[in-house]
Amino acid sequence: MAFMIAQRAFIKVYLITMVEQHKGYGYQMLEDLRRDFKTHGYSPPQSEIYRALHELVQQGILYRTKQLKGNDPKVDFQEIVLYHFTTDGEEKARLYKKQVKTDLDRCLGILNKAVSDNF
Repeated sequence: MAFMIAQRAFIKVYLITMVEQHKGYGYQMLEDLRRDFKTHGYSPPQSEIYRALHELVQQGILYRTKQLKGNDPKVDFQEIVLYHFTTDGEEKARLYKKQVKTDLDRCLGILNKAVSDNF
């Protein structure tokens, strides 16, 4: 058993939650995570965000669609990739989050014990 939760598993939980909330696309997810964790001294690497999204697609939890970023196709040429749940992706995501929650609870226990034992 690992000492602490893997970074990619941690990121995947957040990405799943963002898809549940219909928030953003890959780069926007990265920016949101960086903003949300800045005060904690954590900045997820861009490569890990995209690897995690790729794995969620490979696992059959998510699928990708492309669309133009803006509303005017004559001016807005930037294409973005949006992520959505597959037919059974929401159930798979729920099960994945449940597994990660168990790991997070174990990690919290370890960290709380370390704080109480040493400080």
